[in-house]
Amino acid sequence: MPLEPSRTVAELLELRELTGDENGAQRVAWTPTWEGAQEWLATKLEGLLLEADVDEAGNRWWTLRGESEGAVLLGGHIDSVPNGGWLDGCLNVVAAVEVLRRIAEEGTPPVTVRLVNWADEEGARFGRSLFGSSAAAGSMADQDELRELTDREGVTLPDALRGHGVELDRALEARSQLESAAAYLELHIEQGPVLEALALPLGAVLGTFGVERHRITWRGQAAHAGSTPMDQRRDALAGAAKLALELREIAERVGDGAVLTSGGVVTRPGIVTSVVETAEQLLDLRHLDAGKLAAMWEQAREACERFAEEERLEVETERIWQIEPILFDPHLIDLCDESIREVAGESHRLPSGPLHDAAEIARAGVPTVMLFVQSLRGLSHTKLEDTRHEHLELAVQALDRLASKTIDWVSAS
Repeated sequence: MPLEPSRTVAELLELRELTGDENGAQRVAWTPTWEGAQEWLATKLEGLLLEADVDEAGNRWWTLRGESEGAVLLGGHIDSVPNGGWLDGCLNVVAAVEVLRRIAEEGTPPVTVRLVNWADEEGARFGRSLFGSSAAAGSMADQDELRELTDREGVTLPDALRGHGVELDRALEARSQLESAAAYLELHIEQGPVLEALALPLGAVLGTFGVERHRITWRGQAAHAGSTPMDQRRDALAGAAKLALELREIAERVGDGAVLTSGGVVTRPGIVTSVVETAEQLLDLRHLDAGKLAAMWEQAREACERFAEEERLEVETERIWQIEPILFDPHLIDLCDESIREVAGESHRLPSGPLHDAAEIARAGVPTVMLFVQSLRGLSHTKLEDTRHEHLELAVQALDRLASKTIDWVSAS
């Protein structure tokens, strides 16, 4: 069976019709629509000599046995955010289906090839992203916290999992799935504007940004908005506002793709007739280099102290979450870059700002790389998300070449 990239596009459109509505994709994990999408995916692999399995974390696997046990994994996720795009996640697995068809038709490969559909990458229902891949990677260290998570209707995560045949207490047993993994490949839409700005369809991904999130609490003094002169105010919001603008300067100084975001500010008393007494500000900092990520926070912390002094405020900082940068395998990056050049003529290497299942698999020590395809207008997590069909077909071709090169590399190792 020759590779048919156009079939991937047709199947993606079919899935959009099956699991979307006028507001976008509705394949939220642990819901009937998501379950239906998974069953649809299984039908696309019928007739191939594959072993199908569901692990303890709800990840679905299809295995084509090769001449050796060492396995090349192709993976992604079919779940979406509510009102999501038609490509985010599902492109990964649907394109991998086409590649697996081609490999299976050619007979027994020199190494085992496996396709995985990771469970709940988005974390849209319960706020815990990368559920299935973190379980398989052995990095799910927050199970006690997971037991307390509920959705908007008050359903607990363990109860929702149980409804889909998954017991939270056994999820980490999925680690056995990576015992024979020799490489992991993932295709994804870029979800950003870089490739479009460069007029390039495809790019090789260097790794995923490290992320730090901090809570900054500014404390001033509430006072009447009408009777308190401007130069006598201790306005907590002024500190938060100054820091939000300073983030641009920090990003410019650190460079190399640094991004910082003031993602939310909650003020108290929160009425228009009072100077703000307390402002709680959330910061998100991302960089591919751990040292520069640390430098970003150090500069932000110093800015907090400076602005607190200028505005006569008190300020407290608290790190609330962090994940280290993940660098993908250098040899696989080279193979990815080479595959892109063969099908598209030119490539570009870039980091990923968003997190992906690939980061968890790389964290587990499996050689990993990602391939990006251009996103129109850089939009994702919206029904406006889109990629040119010809670029999607190029992405399938590049993934196929990357898979072949990786199989040869693993076989020769």
